[in-house]
Amino acid sequence: MEISEDKLRRLEKPKEKIGELLVRFTDLQQDQLEEALQIQEVTGMLLGEILLQKDYIKPQDITKVICYQLEIPYLDEINVDEIDPDLTQEIPINYAKQKEVLPLLQTDDEFTIVLSDPFKSDIVGDLTEIFQKHISICVAESSVIEDAINKVYEKANKNIVDSLEDEFEENLDLEGPIDILDAGADEAPVIRFVNSIIFRAVKERCSDIHIEPYEKEVIYRFRINGIMTEILRQPLKTQAAVSSRLKVMAKLDIAEKRLPQDGRIKIKMAGKDVDIRLSTVPIQNGERIVMRVLEKSGKIMDLEFLGFTGKVLQDLDALSKRKHGVVYVTGPTGSGKTTTLFALLDRINSPDKMIITVEDPVEYEMGGISQIQVNQKIDLTFPRALRAIVRQDPDVIMVGETRDKETAMMAIEASLTGHFVLSTLHTNDAASAPNRLIDMGVQPFLIASSLAAILAQRLIQTLCNECKEPTDLTAEELEILQVDEKPEWATVYKAVGCAKCNFKGYAGRTTVCELLTVTDELKPLILQKADAGSVKKLGMKQGMRTLRQDAVDKIFRGLTSVDEVIRAIQEEEEDESASKK
Repeated sequence: MEISEDKLRRLEKPKEKIGELLVRFTDLQQDQLEEALQIQEVTGMLLGEILLQKDYIKPQDITKVICYQLEIPYLDEINVDEIDPDLTQEIPINYAKQKEVLPLLQTDDEFTIVLSDPFKSDIVGDLTEIFQKHISICVAESSVIEDAINKVYEKANKNIVDSLEDEFEENLDLEGPIDILDAGADEAPVIRFVNSIIFRAVKERCSDIHIEPYEKEVIYRFRINGIMTEILRQPLKTQAAVSSRLKVMAKLDIAEKRLPQDGRIKIKMAGKDVDIRLSTVPIQNGERIVMRVLEKSGKIMDLEFLGFTGKVLQDLDALSKRKHGVVYVTGPTGSGKTTTLFALLDRINSPDKMIITVEDPVEYEMGGISQIQVNQKIDLTFPRALRAIVRQDPDVIMVGETRDKETAMMAIEASLTGHFVLSTLHTNDAASAPNRLIDMGVQPFLIASSLAAILAQRLIQTLCNECKEPTDLTAEELEILQVDEKPEWATVYKAVGCAKCNFKGYAGRTTVCELLTVTDELKPLILQKADAGSVKKLGMKQGMRTLRQDAVDKIFRGLTSVDEVIRAIQEEEEDESASKK
């Protein structure tokens, strides 16, 4: 909350002195108050302003004191279970989030709301006009209100899913709204159902929606933080209507059910742009549909936020300043490779750099760079786009994925002619990348002369800070993690689960990585077509920290749990075993 001078002045005229109130209701100490009073005598500044500048109090502390003076209830938390979801019908979610207001209770002659700012008289006026009742207010912190808004509005919408089972028809009006939250009760059942699925997916930060028809039913599953979770089941008879609705939204051929189709859906949800990549595949009982959900916030996440730290971060900074060479980011599908590439591009992006990308599809729109969308239908492939790009005088080229020899050769040739090239590659670890390029048909001497570094990465779940609990490492866990003992400075936590993380124990994901820099000592091994084990051994000798070591470090730093890392390790070992067969 922003504290204006007017509010601070009001605060200087209390029945009780502001300093006394702040000492009583906040963490402000008496000696800190006396120091601020001395400064006030000299400067004439407002006491509240001085305390804020000295960081002795927080803006919400001022709010608490204001509420005490005005005899307005201040809520440290909001119990969403006690709020009737029907109260949200009269207040659009856009308005609620913009104004930071949430309805709490309604009686015959009174309507109670919670605000972040007790001085927002315009909101009280608006709601008085709407409900024709006396508006009673409570106050809470902005983050508390936002969290409650998300939960209450989600609760108001999720019942749609369960209520639509028997409402489906084969012939429905499939033209939907621009903003999915604008769909009212008069919309066709299939529209409301599909909207509710997408709404829930975005709210739960789902990356992929899977719709799988089986003999008697359709199973809907979400991938959240890399983990598949079943959310509901519907009768098989509903599948045709849902499939048709999604195809209309993606501008695909509704009549074609025998061939795979790919499309894209652009929608708004609560004013936010959401991009959905849709893929359909015909199977025995209908069409299997997978949707990749991309919330286009317009903000590129930086490397620190993604989980890169220490020497790896320093080396990536150094790589971003290179004038030529190829840097590959490797890992399986869904490991965050593209996100990392754009975080690197964000570091590089400046007015003196000409940057062009070739992507399939364009997942992040970034200002200051030219982005090309691959289109197989008109033969606009990666190699063809790359050939055109080189003639556009770029400084930096980003290739969404290196899939074949032709693309790899074009990227290497571009780097050898003075361009810095970024791309992705599918390998299990950094040391396997040179051999993967050799398998594609690229000559070892070209790889050795052009390759600058390989970054291998995975995504692991991070613990919920609200409920994680300290725990001890067992001898078995130390053996699996390949660690002798826990460092003295480290604290190991386990996942518990609370309302904040939907009782999962985890909230969000972070990157674990290994960065192999191609040094003069490493180039002879590439020329000799040495196996990945030899390359990895030399890389570790030169200071490379492996994926496992980085994951263990994040355990000791309290970011993730032993169980999560062991799960990731087991998955990795299974992938490696499968690739060797």
